[in-house]
Amino acid sequence: MDIHDYAQINPPQRLLMGPGPINADPRVLRAMSSQLVGQYDPAMTHYMNEVMALYRALFRTENRWTMLIDGTSRAGIEAVLVSSIRPGDKVLVPVYGRFGHLLCEIARRCRAEVHIIEVPWGEVFTPDQIEDAIKRVRPRLLLTVQGDTSTTMLQPLEQLGAICKQYGVLFYTDATASFAGNPLETDAWGLDAVSVGMQKCLGGPSGTSPITLSPQMEAVIRRRKCVEAGIRTEAHQDGEDEMIWSNYFDLGMIMDYWGPERLNHHTEATSALFGARECARLILQEGLDNTIARHQLHGEAMLHGIQAMGLEIFGDVKNKMSNVLGVIIPDGINGDRVRKLMLDDFGIEIGTSFGPLHGKVWRIGTMGYNARKDCVMQTLTALEAVLHHLGFRSPQGAALQAAWDRYGNGSH
Repeated sequence: MDIHDYAQINPPQRLLMGPGPINADPRVLRAMSSQLVGQYDPAMTHYMNEVMALYRALFRTENRWTMLIDGTSRAGIEAVLVSSIRPGDKVLVPVYGRFGHLLCEIARRCRAEVHIIEVPWGEVFTPDQIEDAIKRVRPRLLLTVQGDTSTTMLQPLEQLGAICKQYGVLFYTDATASFAGNPLETDAWGLDAVSVGMQKCLGGPSGTSPITLSPQMEAVIRRRKCVEAGIRTEAHQDGEDEMIWSNYFDLGMIMDYWGPERLNHHTEATSALFGARECARLILQEGLDNTIARHQLHGEAMLHGIQAMGLEIFGDVKNKMSNVLGVIIPDGINGDRVRKLMLDDFGIEIGTSFGPLHGKVWRIGTMGYNARKDCVMQTLTALEAVLHHLGFRSPQGAALQAAWDRYGNGSH
């Protein structure tokens, strides 16, 4: 091996306009370049406490246990599920895209009895559909996805908390793709647990997953027993609760680390925590409602521009996320070639899709640091030029004019 063959990291310049990750806010990157401190240094524990307070404001909750899981957004999902699901528990998962299937897989690994209801990709569930399934299944937990980037749909959650409370069901949502770009009211909507990721509307890099837990969910987790192999507690012998099979994702232990006990569990990812803190600080400085409105504005400008180009939108537009748009690839157009030309010739990345939508839909994101007018206009310009180059004709300049018309009501 010749070390001279390995140059200093110098990634190409890209404008990431797919479903995530997106370009991190430069202020977040600067925060992450700060020098490290010890994990029990008073400065570090102070920053940890600040992170908890900042994310309570973003989650719109009074939950004490609002903290970070070190790992990608999937780590947050897994931490909540492995810490709350007991073997044999019934869980209900409304599946309307790829990430509902992910919740099912993780729940099965927790040895849950998984019950699924489904709608076609591009649709969402009504509260009545979910309530009917709850009455039929009688689950211990309802596992939902608020925004599924595979379909770009946003599942309404506002009425589900009251339904879950009526039937004694714990209510969890994965809001990785939608959080901070669409409304989410943890306490007002009766959510017992929420997990999210940094690389979408929060405007940071993947690698940290903020979560929040209601007092009810905390009580469930605290009853779980994490025992060494071969050692059985009285509760375990009585069959009340099975041990949590994951040490790393044991939220009871993580709460003891983030709480005043400061019991050692892992070494907190300092640089990632600094980045997560800055993401939350910047949004609260802008105002959470203003951040959500910004995503709505630029998402609508992209939508109007795409429609003016003569392209068809995938799914129920009334129930789409504000920050991701599904675009049906026109007949006769090679979707992957369009993406390659946009990346190679314009430095702009848009996304493909999964499963039944693979090769049929592009996914275009306007989120986080990239929920800006210049990003929208650059993406529309490049896509129009590439499609024209490949023989798809649309009214020249119509896309940009439609976006300008939307911005005529005010731009950011």
